[in-house]
Amino acid sequence: MGFEEIDHTADRAFRVTGRDMASLLENAARAMQALDRPRPAGEPSATREVEVEGVDRESLLVNWLNEILYLEQAHRLVCERFQICEFTNHHLRARIETRECDRSYTHIKAVTFHNLRIRENSDGLEAEVVVDV
Repeated sequence: MGFEEIDHTADRAFRVTGRDMASLLENAARAMQALDRPRPAGEPSATREVEVEGVDRESLLVNWLNEILYLEQAHRLVCERFQICEFTNHHLRARIETRECDRSYTHIKAVTFHNLRIRENSDGLEAEVVVDV
């Protein structure tokens, strides 16, 4: 599965895992979608390519998820499939499959840095992500 929602006092949070950083980023995007799932309005509309920068892995993760939120809210889309095409600890290029939808009711405002730390474990990487709702 790659993620699970966890309890958080004021906002919403999830724990995400991945065998490497690319799969952690993809699983984090899917986890965020699972927290705030809109109803798609039509057929798949486009595959978009995005590039995101960060000063470290944690900022790259936050910037990646906030870029997805921006795409959805600014263009009234739902992002459905994620593929990391290129990755370094400071940059990623990804393809995102999108579909038109009504994003007027979204609950997630932003992804935060609250207690964010990417840790290595026996299966790869793990992080807990808090989103502002």
